[in-house]
Amino acid sequence: MNKAFVKESDESDNDLDLEQPPGVPPGTKNYITSAGHQRLRDELLHLLDVERPDVVKLLSWAASNGDRSENGGCIYGKRRLREIDRRIRFLTKLLDLAEVVDSSRQENVYQVFFGATVDYAG
Repeated sequence: MNKAFVKESDESDNDLDLEQPPGVPPGTKNYITSAGHQRLRDELLHLLDVERPDVVKLLSWAASNGDRSENGGCIYGKRRLREIDRRIRFLTKLLDLAEVVDSSRQENVYQVFFGATVDYAG
């Protein structure tokens, strides 16, 4: 069927219900640095506190303008809201599975590990 004749609600969201982040085999740990963890957490909080409320406000305004089937603001708003919600779910799962590695707490300084800084003589 031509994409032009498919209702928006019939579109695939490509919404994968991921138990693990992509590339992480089940049962393994998802190591992350504290800086990486903070960046992901900041992104999640920004989506929850800033972007999502703004899109909901825009969607509410667009819906109050009348016919939603031909309203570009409604169509864009619903699509953007789905994208934001999908990203929020992904980041939440990713942060729940993450194990923060602090390189300053490692005792063996002669072993390379995740998050280590390595100096070498060349």
